[in-house]
Amino acid sequence: MRKISVLGSTGSIGTQTLEVIRQNPDDFKAVTLTCGSNIDLLYDQILEFKPLAVSVFDEGKANELKKRLNDNNPEIKTEVFYGEQGDITCATIPEADTVLGAIVGVAGLKPTYEAILKGKDIALANKETLVAGGDIIMPLVSRMGVDLLPVDSEHCAIWQCLWGERKENLDRILITASGGPFRGYTREKLQDVSLENALNHPTWKMGGKITIDSSTMMNKGLEVIEASHLFGVEVDRVDVVVHPQSVIHSMIRLRDGSVLAQMGKPSMILPIMVALYYPDRGPRLLEEFDPFDPKCSNLTFERCDTSVFGLLDLAYEAGRTKGFMPAVLNAANEASVGAFLKGKIGFLDIEDTVRKVYEEFLPRNKKENSLDDILGFSNEAFIKAGELLNK
Repeated sequence: MRKISVLGSTGSIGTQTLEVIRQNPDDFKAVTLTCGSNIDLLYDQILEFKPLAVSVFDEGKANELKKRLNDNNPEIKTEVFYGEQGDITCATIPEADTVLGAIVGVAGLKPTYEAILKGKDIALANKETLVAGGDIIMPLVSRMGVDLLPVDSEHCAIWQCLWGERKENLDRILITASGGPFRGYTREKLQDVSLENALNHPTWKMGGKITIDSSTMMNKGLEVIEASHLFGVEVDRVDVVVHPQSVIHSMIRLRDGSVLAQMGKPSMILPIMVALYYPDRGPRLLEEFDPFDPKCSNLTFERCDTSVFGLLDLAYEAGRTKGFMPAVLNAANEASVGAFLKGKIGFLDIEDTVRKVYEEFLPRNKKENSLDDILGFSNEAFIKAGELLNK
């Protein structure tokens, strides 16, 4: 039985991970859960899964949850922690052998780092961990001899295509993208889009932050940087291919010209299962893939128009520049998307703010950074973005 710490259990990936655990109780057990502030859902998860420990990032909410459990369910012995240290406690608990990292944003970096130090395998859905800290995380994974199992749909697809292939046979990685809700828009048309428009993704049902990242195409930029770390290639060997049908989840091209693709329904259940069951295959929980589905009758591929979605080009630049610039890019984007989700700024203000922060930090970039450096510059960039957004 694989014992799992689910970091971010109340989000989209976290709840789907718990569904996999729920459907396969002989194979998996959730030993810890964490969330930001959604203690109502976390409370229900505690009653169902009875984890050894949970953590709530918000200290006040953690105390509220603890009181609710003590008053209503004194028989449940789940320990309640809070804050970053609480997340780390849940990620490094001795009883867990695998950590499912689904915390949103760079907040997932340090718990993941500490879990690797404790010898835990990592099923990673939090792309920001590698975007900001890939230069630190990947050598640590190798040194500790743990598995880093990609849960992101695209990276899981690439990983599966590479099974059994020699690294030197890989020519290019082809990451697919739906194009988001604004595919085909002009820059001028983007000026008037609303939050509701941006959250109306045509294919995937995801959390707010990643949905907005998909609408700006920043999500693909972050995935390019993540892929470069996961698969040991430069960002310029990773291409973004707009594929509106979302049937092909990603592809690789080998040096002889062969192209391998992983296909399936647009659901995160399968990537989660691939990671958690690796190196085996689990039972089928989804409806069978039907190649005769009308959606499969006309598969199309396009280039992303980076004159409209400029954040994708900026992500490539950050990936080439390396150092702490990917962390700065990510932090400025987190702050800007957060402001957009709260209705404080317009859609195009996201890209404008990220670019301004990036350009301000670029002259200070250095190639070698510690974890504290990365987190420090990330926090500084987040604050700077906030200052610009509040002007």
